[in-house]
Amino acid sequence: MVEDEEGLVSALRSGLGRAGYAVDAATTGAEAIEKLATTPYDLAILDITLPDTSGLDLCRAVRRGEIEVASGRELRVLMLTARASLADRVRGLDEGADDYLTKPFALVELLARIRALLRRDVTNGTTQLHVGDLVLDSSRHLATRAGRELPLTLKEFGILRYLMSRPGHVISAEELLEHVWDENADPFTQTVRVTVGTLRRKLAREGEEPILETVIGRGYRLRGDT
Repeated sequence: MVEDEEGLVSALRSGLGRAGYAVDAATTGAEAIEKLATTPYDLAILDITLPDTSGLDLCRAVRRGEIEVASGRELRVLMLTARASLADRVRGLDEGADDYLTKPFALVELLARIRALLRRDVTNGTTQLHVGDLVLDSSRHLATRAGRELPLTLKEFGILRYLMSRPGHVISAEELLEHVWDENADPFTQTVRVTVGTLRRKLAREGEEPILETVIGRGYRLRGDT
């Protein structure tokens, strides 16, 4: 999130965090460029008016490959700004934004727009992910296995969502830490291992086949052939 209004940053950190998202924040364009270069973000929320640049210029630079972005030109961009004129909205989209939302806004609408942007490349336009008998519905914040509802915490849900979007792939603890926790997470913590452990137990009760595997020395894999 690239926004220089501290109150809004704090409120969105809280609101998006409750919805299970890991949020890093930058208050200037320079800070945003530094973070975009080192972390493969799924989505950038950009204000247009920043102390040292324009969010429009930043978006254009991302789309043209003029700045280094760890997630590449496919980074999804949502403009979140007080500029509400038709000309501003058109320019924002023309500069490469995937969506444009004006302030003031309702958190529920922002969350809906975020879900719509994030599901484009992994769920064929639906709010659900399916892997074997696992079903995860982001809009309802609901996960089931063979019809059985899974009582997941926010972090467990976030890990499962990330793994289900990449079934069969080995995902490192570092990658999970980057995508499910925010920049304030301790990189030396055991929280990923502990959270994956509790998630594994919830996914496979007695008599069910284990589907979340630990690949020693590399990370974790959700079996895609269940």
